Amino acid sequence: MATFLLRRLINYVALCLVATFLAFALAALTFNPLAQLEERTPRPPQEVIDAKAAELRLGEPIPQRFALWLGDAVRGDFGTTITGTPITDQLFDRVGVSLRLLVIGTVLGVLIGVVVGVAGAIRQYRVSDYVTTIASFVVLSTPVFVLAQLLKFGGLQLNEAAGTTVLYFQGEVTPSFQGSAGAELLDRLQHLVLPTLAIALGQIALYSRYQRNAMLDVLGSDFLRTAQAKGLTRRRALFTHGLRTALIPMATLFAFGFGLLLTGSVFTERIFGWFGMGDWFVYGVQQNDTNIVAAVTLFAALCVLVSGWLSDVLYAALDPRVRIR
Repeated sequence: MATFLLRRLINYVALCLVATFLAFALAALTFNPLAQLEERTPRPPQEVIDAKAAELRLGEPIPQRFALWLGDAVRGDFGTTITGTPITDQLFDRVGVSLRLLVIGTVLGVLIGVVVGVAGAIRQYRVSDYVTTIASFVVLSTPVFVLAQLLKFGGLQLNEAAGTTVLYFQGEVTPSFQGSAGAELLDRLQHLVLPTLAIALGQIALYSRYQRNAMLDVLGSDFLRTAQAKGLTRRRALFTHGLRTALIPMATLFAFGFGLLLTGSVFTERIFGWFGMGDWFVYGVQQNDTNIVAAVTLFAALCVLVSGWLSDVLYAALDPRVRIR
């Protein structure tokens, strides 16, 4: 099992480097970081423009620029923005903002989605199964930015019904908030609920559909009937043998689902005013900033690397054939 996990980890690291290089190369080929400088009125002297180009290493080959950037990034220096601000000064704060949304939303989405999917398979064609199926397809067919706006509207209605501010719509904390540690935690939770729901609802709908189908395949399998024929109750056979087998394809889906989740977080962060990596990526593209795009891509690749490796750990734990090989 250790050899399997080590081999998979090496593969993920290689893919992480390839993805980051491709994003860096694409940004370097298409961006013109000198555009804002050249379009100023009056136009700066050519010496100033040339100095800025030299500072950004625009005259060097892209592989060499990437190698220098990666070498510095390994030591914790991710370069500077086109305005000269060190990226490291903002990077870890924005990573923390994004991870709070992604990790909580993913954990809730996976756990609730698996429970809803299993319940739907066991209670197939009952009212609860139809309700969860229709609700899942409605959520899946609704774009993230529309779902976020609907949640904001629902939060506004809740606040009006309660006669006080129960949920906040913008930012991760109230500006200039002063109070005890408990009051600050409550304030953060009030800001966290709606953007987390915007992420978790899509995950619940996605994972519940896959888990339901996987569980239905297991319910009709021979090994489950054999387990019951040997004396196991239906409940014990389902949860001891059936659920474990049905979770195996979900472990693989988790790695790819987390990568797609990063795309949705761009809209979520923008709509709810959370200044995380998704919002920063949009800003980097608008500013033609290759270093910001490369840093965000590296973060996304590392998230997929970690989620993929964790899914391999779960896969090996659920399927003994992997450990035997």
